[in-house]
Amino acid sequence: MKYKDRVYNEIEIHEPIILDLINCPSLQRLKYIDQAGYLEPFFPGTAQSRFEHSIGVYYLLKMYNAPLEEQIAGLIHDVSHSIFSHCIDYVLDVGSETDHSHQDNVFDEFVRNSEIPEIIKKHDLDLDYILDDKNFPLKEKNLPDLCADRIDYSLRTAIVFKDIENAKYFLDNLIVENKNWIFKNFESAKKFAELFYKLNTEYFAGLSSAIMFRTVGDCLRFALAKGYISENDLYTTDEQVIQKIKSHLDQDFDLKLLFDRMNNKTKIENNPDNYKKKVFCKSRIIDPFCYDHEKIKKVSELDSEWKKILIQESQPKEYFLKFDK
Repeated sequence: MKYKDRVYNEIEIHEPIILDLINCPSLQRLKYIDQAGYLEPFFPGTAQSRFEHSIGVYYLLKMYNAPLEEQIAGLIHDVSHSIFSHCIDYVLDVGSETDHSHQDNVFDEFVRNSEIPEIIKKHDLDLDYILDDKNFPLKEKNLPDLCADRIDYSLRTAIVFKDIENAKYFLDNLIVENKNWIFKNFESAKKFAELFYKLNTEYFAGLSSAIMFRTVGDCLRFALAKGYISENDLYTTDEQVIQKIKSHLDQDFDLKLLFDRMNNKTKIENNPDNYKKKVFCKSRIIDPFCYDHEKIKKVSELDSEWKKILIQESQPKEYFLKFDK
């Protein structure tokens, strides 16, 4: 299989189990789930799918010679995402607004109830081993450490928003040692950390994302309460649910108002002194390893200002939204 990727360019995939997983319904559905949630109305032309990110995480792990099981874990890591990705954390009463954890919380059960276990079994691999993140430190680590998931979505977002032209500089300066992602020098590590900081401030946890999370969450919750959509619809596709909601707009003024808000047709500002809705955004910041005179250190060990930024940016962002209607 030949695949054109915006981060890794032309890639070829030959492994039978990877091809089987890519072509299964759970992975194919991710083609129709927006990576950022529903950012297109706020940043037109920036749409990217959970599918392309999933392929990216798999391929990044393959590039750096991670075991096949870890490549598989990277490929399937997002299959439990609902419509509009992390917007689900603002729909269901799960208390995950500050850490965006709903998808992780349901992941194990979701995979076990999908077609994926049969594919894993067909290729004589251990599902329990693949579902245990402790086995795969390159694929997943807690913030502020680097992992394949974090590396891929940040590079992908930076290219989409034209913050970088391509990923070559960072990939050329990145190595794997002792199951850690390490930059070859402080300069490249600091540049990547600063890029990630910019992405977090402007996109991942910026005001537009806060508005998106709150307004999409409010609209979907209202539609659920009214019976316009069901909980089963949450695991279809973004477009299917949008079409269901649109079919009720003419008959429900409140739904139309909420739909206009999530489509950026209503003026919304951040005003802590006069607001209607408060919203939290998960904030992400990284502290990469790098080589410094043959010793491995973190950026914060070499830059005292970065240590301050780490503390500041590790806290969830809080916004206070005022709607003009």
